[in-house]
Amino acid sequence: MSTTPKSKPSALMQIALGALILAAITAYYLFLTDGRKTGSMTAAVTAESEAPAPAVPGGVSRRLATGAMAAFLVRAERKPVPDSAFQDGSGKPVKLSDLKGKVVLLNLWATWCAPCRKEMPDLAKLQKEMGSDQFEVVAVSVDRKGVEASSAFLKETGADSLKLYVEPTTAIVTDLAAAGLPSTVLIDRNGNEIGRLVGPADWGSPEAKALIGAALAEKN
Repeated sequence: MSTTPKSKPSALMQIALGALILAAITAYYLFLTDGRKTGSMTAAVTAESEAPAPAVPGGVSRRLATGAMAAFLVRAERKPVPDSAFQDGSGKPVKLSDLKGKVVLLNLWATWCAPCRKEMPDLAKLQKEMGSDQFEVVAVSVDRKGVEASSAFLKETGADSLKLYVEPTTAIVTDLAAAGLPSTVLIDRNGNEIGRLVGPADWGSPEAKALIGAALAEKN
């Protein structure tokens, strides 16, 4: 019985097999290395996002975002707010730049917004207790029904001590990139955004007053 001798792999096949093994080893090494790099980058991004906002001397820091103000987001880098326009109750044009020099708590609301109804008395309380030539709660109605409906709403909620401001075109919502109603933006004396809170909050709380007090204590 004759047998056919097994043929040995050709030199070309041996080279191809070696190259394939080398490529696999290289790919595995790069995978591990890239994984380590990716992990480091993820950790760095996480650390940056969790880093405390730069402190303003005597001013607002993330440590004040607690209790009733736990949802308040302090900006790591302050930037000027858009110079949005609106009107007061008599129809007089107003711009945010007109309020420069004051600390402003800008609140956007509407008569159909149930959470707005809940927090409006707290905003009025804050204005009553802390309002001055240095600080003002500026509650702007973006309700398309205009002045009469907005004025009635303030009376119904017991917040008619607040000045009436309206902006029925809702352009200010887009200007400030407000994610919903109510939205409240705290603005420093230089017209820069300190931070914001989306949704209702107890603005008459000790935490809210501490936040405003810190903003007022900031040195220009």
